[in-house]
This record gives sequence, C-alpha cells and structure tokens, in this order.
Amino acid sequence: MATPTVVSWEQVSVPTASGPLPARAYRPGTGSPQGWLVWAHGGSWRAGSAQDWHGATAELAQHSGFGVLSVDYRLAPDVRHPAMVEDVLSALTWAGEQDHDRSAQPTGPVLAVGGDSAGGTLAACAALVRRDRGLPLAAQVLAYPPLDPACAAASYHRFPDLFPTASYLVAAWQDYRLPGRPVAPDGTRLHSTPFEAADLSGLAPAVLATGDLDPVSDDVHHYGQLLRAAGVEVTLREFRQTGHGAFLQPGRGGPGRQPAASMRGWLGRALHPFLPRSPLKEL
Repeated sequence: MATPTVVSWEQVSVPTASGPLPARAYRPGTGSPQGWLVWAHGGSWRAGSAQDWHGATAELAQHSGFGVLSVDYRLAPDVRHPAMVEDVLSALTWAGEQDHDRSAQPTGPVLAVGGDSAGGTLAACAALVRRDRGLPLAAQVLAYPPLDPACAAASYHRFPDLFPTASYLVAAWQDYRLPGRPVAPDGTRLHSTPFEAADLSGLAPAVLATGDLDPVSDDVHHYGQLLRAAGVEVTLREFRQTGHGAFLQPGRGGPGRQPAASMRGWLGRALHPFLPRSPLKEL
C-alpha cells in the first residue's frame, strides 16, 4: 500500500484592492507544489468558510498533488457580486506568484480554479475573466455549481424536497446578485454565472461533478453540453445515489472492501494530467 501524502497547511493573507483576504494554503508532500488550485467553498454565497471546509480541501490537496488555496471570500449580504469573483481572481494572482520547481515548470506554477456549489459558480466566472484577460488557466474544477438564477430546470422539481430547493436557491441568487452587468476597470465583464456569457470558446478544460439526486444536476449537465459545443474539453461524472454537498462527504464502501471513491478524491485524480513532470524526476 502506498504511503499517504502528508499535507501541511498555513493561514495566509492574499492582497486585494479591498484589503487583505484570509485563506488557507495546503501543500501536499515536501517542497513547493508544481500547481495551485484556488478553491471557493460552498454555502449559497452567504455562508461557509475555509475553516469549515478544512478537512475536505486538505484531502483534495492530497488526492490532486496540487497546492490548494482555500479562500475566505467575502459573503452576501454584506457584499454582492462581483466582490466574490474579484476575491477569487486575487487569490489566483497570489497563487501564480508562489515559489515552484522551475526545472518542471519554468514559467510559473500551473494554475487551476475550482469550487463546490456556490463556490463552483464563482470559479466558473473567474475562469471566464482569466480567458478574457489572456491569462493562463489549466483547468476549472466545478462540483455541482448552481448556474441558473431562475432555477427552472427539471432537476429542481424532480425531487422538490431535497436540498437545495428551488425557492431556497432563488433567494440565495437574489442575495448574491445586483441588477446590471458589472465591468472591471480594465473593461472585462464580470459574470455572475457563466450562463450569461455569449461565448464559451477558449475556456480552460472543465472537470464537472454532480449527483443524480442533486437539484442542480441539470444545470451541470447543460453547462457541460454548452462547453463541448464551444470546443472546450469536458470531463463530467454523475455520482449515483448522491445529492448536493457530496464534496464534503466521505467515500462509501462495503464490508471487506476498499472505501468507494469520494467526490473530492475523483476530482483530485482528474487534475493529475494537468501537473507538469520534471524531466529530471522522470529518469
């Protein structure tokens, strides 16, 4: 049996235009990570924290081999969009400035962005901004993001009593968004959902996960279809007998068997192809 990767972590401060942003940086193994995954936690844009997501993001770093920066982005209703997306973008800038093994990746660490639930929505919007600014991004990792403010898809009504209900999410969208279409000082559009974007071509490859009992699952499948139609590489897995919030849940297994893969384990392994390998380490 392979020895588990040791993950260390520290509290860090990410500079932003609005002041320091707290975050937790997780580093698997020893030395500097070759890649960084900026992670936005769930919580309907109104709740959650890096501390609450500590165990899940530490395990994500262990599975992926990426350093994971879990961001305490600002929450509604104290702030509204685009503040949360701007915080994720600042975290990506911080991650891109971290030390790394230049023999494996001379131009800087590989960067990816991701999140679960509402954090996945923010990550998808940040990926659009990175594309529009011509900034490299290896992947976007989205675990069951709600994407339609109207919550109109059939999956919201197929299991009307399962969390999150359509009425709950509609209210969360109203707390998160403001009227209008905000634009950054450099002229870049700051989307509140990728469904607002007229063009999805040129986006980073997408790793998507949802559950068959998740009310947002139709949003996830529809986004995967839109990305593929735009020529974007998509890896999508729907977990059976799985509802919302699965990123925080452990894998399930039977007696005498290895535990089944958790969603975060699958997401982490799906990131392996995006990490560089040092030619010296290959010998």
